Amino acid sequence: MRTIDDLQVTGHRVLVRSDLNVPLDHSAGAPRITDDGRVKASLPTIQALLERRAKVVVCSHLGRPKGVPEEKYSLAPVAERLSELLGVPVAFAGGGGGDIAGDRAREVVGGLGEGQVALLENLRFNPGETSKDAAVRAAFADELSALAEFYVGDAFGAVHRAHASVSEVPKRLPHAAGRLVLTELEVLRALTSAPARPYAVVLGGSKVSDKLGVIRALLPKVDSLLVGGGMCFTFLAALGHPVGASLLESEMIDTCKGLLADAGDRLVLPTDVVVADRFAADAATEVVAADAIPDGWLGLDIGPASTAAFAGVVGGAATVFWNGPMGVFEFPPFAAGTRGVAEAVAAGSGFSVVGGGDSAAAVRTLGIPEGDFSHISTGGGASLEYLEGKTLPGLAALDV
Repeated sequence: MRTIDDLQVTGHRVLVRSDLNVPLDHSAGAPRITDDGRVKASLPTIQALLERRAKVVVCSHLGRPKGVPEEKYSLAPVAERLSELLGVPVAFAGGGGGDIAGDRAREVVGGLGEGQVALLENLRFNPGETSKDAAVRAAFADELSALAEFYVGDAFGAVHRAHASVSEVPKRLPHAAGRLVLTELEVLRALTSAPARPYAVVLGGSKVSDKLGVIRALLPKVDSLLVGGGMCFTFLAALGHPVGASLLESEMIDTCKGLLADAGDRLVLPTDVVVADRFAADAATEVVAADAIPDGWLGLDIGPASTAAFAGVVGGAATVFWNGPMGVFEFPPFAAGTRGVAEAVAAGSGFSVVGGGDSAAAVRTLGIPEGDFSHISTGGGASLEYLEGKTLPGLAALDV
């Protein structure tokens, strides 16, 4: 496995695939980054290359544009924030529509001196980035590759995607894994190779179907798997409990019955839930037993007894992996479950990993110090697929 320390980059152009997919708030006119965690996570690799006098060309996606330019998904505000954090100018190669690696990019990249950095416009403005047509992806990868002499893969949050900039460009250039990817892999390997026990996993989020693979992969390996969020209601339905108007995947009920039968007491469900008469921050709410959700009401958080029970399990664990909020934490009346679990994970003395995505967003939204966790991943989907044992295209392309 090659790292950036193995590349002779001084004076050479290095294309760095970072993950700068940050949330933007457009409500006040000019877009504002609401969480720059991924930008900060990208800094160690970029800084190391700049210190070695490389000409650094950063590229990333942002949001889900459909292969055409959309101003709201421009990386222009990210270029400004990256410049602030690096303390050096970042030349932005935007303004060229969907021609991400075309004339404008070649002009900007060609003007870089040693120890300077540029950022390309959103890769997903070009349909070749995400196309299912291999020839189309290859053509875009050729364009990107022509901008540089080396490639560094550092977008851990995208390594599970077979996209042009992730899995195709490394085939065309001498390549290496970046600092962030190596850190993420070190953490995930610690979770899969003889983790300290007790080992507790907390899973939340909306759908059982989204987490089915990781549930099946982890159940034989953990001491406790705690289930909250919208996905818990399909498990409760599998036990024969009424779930009212709560989120329910009817087609997954039989699967959940099988998981419950196989897991025994290792799969832990809420015993109480916070229900609401509608999906709104100002809805009427009640705390009810998990087997007594009223008709027409929907569960939007785990209840206080469940929060305390979950906190007790993770607080006593030597290894904790948490992925997915326990409720609709964006609404204050339904944030207590996520906050209670997050604070318990943070306060524990064991090795604690927050599995990216909405969990990382919850930590920052709720104001819990990030340093209280052993690691906060930048890639929710990538982390889950790695723990499932899947081959991730971006890692395979980097030979890791």
